[in-house]
Amino acid sequence: MLQAFRNALVIADLRAKLLVTVGLLTVFRLMVYIPTPGIDIARLKAGGFGQGSIFGLLNFISGGNFHVFSIAALGVIPYITASIIIQLLQSTYPPLEKLSKEGEEGRRKITQYTRYGATALGAVQALFLAIALLGPSGALRIGWANGPFFWFVVLVTQVAGISVVMWLGEKITEYGVGNGISLIIYAGIVAAFPNALAQEFALIGKGQANVFGLIFYLALLIVAIAGMVLVQQAERRIPVQYARKVVGRKVMGGQTTYIPLRLNAAGVIPIIFAVAILILPQTLIGSFPNIAWLQAIGSWFNPQHWQGLTVSTLLIIGFTYFYTQITFDPRRISDNLREYGGFVPGVRPGQPTTDHLTRITNRITLWGALFLGAVNALPQVFAWLTGTGQLSFVFSGTGLLIMVGVALDTLRQLESQLMMRHYEGFVSKGRIRGRGRRF
Repeated sequence: MLQAFRNALVIADLRAKLLVTVGLLTVFRLMVYIPTPGIDIARLKAGGFGQGSIFGLLNFISGGNFHVFSIAALGVIPYITASIIIQLLQSTYPPLEKLSKEGEEGRRKITQYTRYGATALGAVQALFLAIALLGPSGALRIGWANGPFFWFVVLVTQVAGISVVMWLGEKITEYGVGNGISLIIYAGIVAAFPNALAQEFALIGKGQANVFGLIFYLALLIVAIAGMVLVQQAERRIPVQYARKVVGRKVMGGQTTYIPLRLNAAGVIPIIFAVAILILPQTLIGSFPNIAWLQAIGSWFNPQHWQGLTVSTLLIIGFTYFYTQITFDPRRISDNLREYGGFVPGVRPGQPTTDHLTRITNRITLWGALFLGAVNALPQVFAWLTGTGQLSFVFSGTGLLIMVGVALDTLRQLESQLMMRHYEGFVSKGRIRGRGRRF
């Protein structure tokens, strides 16, 4: 891995992409220090805004922006929620399904619709938070009153912040390395890691946590991370044989290759989707702290409680199947194989190949989904068993899966670009040598 980064820093093009990625992520992290107009951050912190367990997940995903209610308080949550809605509609709404099959132009329009949806959802959430939480919190600056003008300012500021975050994510994807939205979430989690670790040691100092239990738990986390890396890299290779064709005196085809099916083809997308779904009810319920029965319902959606942990695990398993079916189409692969003269040994082309790939995909997805669900649940279960207590979301299975998954995906993209550039360099050297021999 260190060799890959060392090689990337040597190549000017990749070095520029890495600098662009780091620079844009730094801009996102600096947004946490820009408060929403009319908000007194000191009074907001003193009032414990965003400190409850219900808002812990939202603050965790936003990288601490929600705790101080900066201009990027909602982060990428509206964009992720809009992406879920659009992907669901692609499977049920024929015009969107047709649009998704129109190539690059169709994807561009779907991305535009996702932006519109994220902006609309962010506006609704910002207005709700301004009316239900910020206004009655007593954290307004002197001269500001809880009324329509303040609500409008919060609405405009948060919509602008959401637009900037979406723009940063798209630019990272276009000009940097890795998926921009995933890296923004990753940056927020990594930024919260030192503070979360300090809080755990502070609990030990107060006698509220077991030091041996914490050490044992951290050792288990290292083992869990190693297991995540192995599973994320695991794949099943389906052999493919291409028929030989004799054209004149040339024999074409006859190659043997394979179709790589990853054990966890969905990556970290199911975890991010599940987190986005869990945040919505928590945000609504957290706006009514004095209603006991609503808070009891909210605990069902908190992954730090056993009910919420069960709900989040089931959501992750369900989204793993859903996203895998969207991204991997056995019928399309079967048609492409038949068109180019390829076949799976021992399986007839056409519908039998489609059924064969579907059966293998379902089996692999089952184990991948169970793995994601187990990793999501086991860290919190180990924390309860070892007496560590409630963990920060940074050390939860959700946080670990996102960090490991995004890091591996980014490293995989970086290595693929390195291989491409090594291949281009080899070809250019071959051409130079060939010219030298002619002359």
